[in-house]
Amino acid sequence: MAAEEEGLTGPDEARPAPEAGAEPAADARPEPSAEPLHEHRSGPRSVPELLLGRPPMARPLPSFDHQAAPAEPGPLFVDWLATALHAGVLDPQAFTLSTVDADGMPDARVLVLRDVDAAGTGWNFSAAADSPKGRQLAEHPAAALTVYWPQLGRQVRVRGTVERAADLVAAAEFATRSPAARVGALVGRQSEPLGSVAEYDEAEAVARRRLEAHPDAVAPGHAVYTLWAHEVEFWQGDAQRRHTRLRYTRTGPVSSPEWSRTLLWP
Repeated sequence: MAAEEEGLTGPDEARPAPEAGAEPAADARPEPSAEPLHEHRSGPRSVPELLLGRPPMARPLPSFDHQAAPAEPGPLFVDWLATALHAGVLDPQAFTLSTVDADGMPDARVLVLRDVDAAGTGWNFSAAADSPKGRQLAEHPAAALTVYWPQLGRQVRVRGTVERAADLVAAAEFATRSPAARVGALVGRQSEPLGSVAEYDEAEAVARRRLEAHPDAVAPGHAVYTLWAHEVEFWQGDAQRRHTRLRYTRTGPVSSPEWSRTLLWP
């Protein structure tokens, strides 16, 4: 996913800390194999054949007591994130950002969640303002954010309006990124047609030299966004399709949010 730099963090970027006092699971995070992965080409080649006999969520899954859920979505998300980390979920900070373009066509991509405020009202992420998603957010400042942790059968769905932060905030956030992530952002031209890998290699080398000469350089158009949640849904899957769904709806302003909770049919 190199094309979506705002996606998965680099190896030396900060990751969310596990829940205090939690012991890591024995198989929490397997060491990556030194062998490269190759596309599997033998056996069935149709989608139904590949998926036959692989029912979703046919495994032990955690329970979700919706009656014990806190009054605001923020603390519940932190609890679920800590559980995901403890369970060894890979890239638990990855989420799908859904937007619409100028023609009303939906678009989606995987990014990284940078922060969530205590109440669960503001959900922060970064992107290039001149990328397709940046242009879409400028024209239609609303989006949906979806997190899915397969090992737990858990999904978090967020919908709301989006606001771009000041450039000083974006510059400070850019400085926290790994050198590789900053080089990738400095290369820019995200989602434009690429003539050859060699063309990218040359642009990457120029960006690397620029960062070495100017360590405080910030990629033009680097932006930090906040999705101000109007709705946050917590979804716990069940192998028998008795999914538990709890939706938080904000009724107050973002400065002093009030939340109502509604249990939804599966």
